[in-house]
Amino acid sequence: MAREKPDFIQVNYSITEREAEKRILPFAADHGLAVLINRPFMNGTYFDKLKDRPLPDWAGEFDCKTWAEFSLKYILANPAVTCVLTETSNAQHMADNARTSLGPVPNAAQRERMGTFIDEV
Repeated sequence: MAREKPDFIQVNYSITEREAEKRILPFAADHGLAVLINRPFMNGTYFDKLKDRPLPDWAGEFDCKTWAEFSLKYILANPAVTCVLTETSNAQHMADNARTSLGPVPNAAQRERMGTFIDEV
């Protein structure tokens, strides 16, 4: 990426797949690269993992009402992220995903708490 200097990169990133936070996202931020995120729900396995769990009460601190918002708000709060590509053929899911952009995003401490919570599930 340093040699070719692309305008943007696309990378897998979600609250359950955070490896990109270590090198790729900081590099992109440092070099002014736009970042498109794919697989924010790990092709649905994210929801399978959480299907019987209630959303933690503290998720309301950043207006989070669904597990989809939980993952998307985590991603959108990363300053290196430019855009999140979600996939759905369900109009209600599309509307829910779009609503994630409204209201506050979690701060650094809240993001850390979110990651710890998911790691323990």
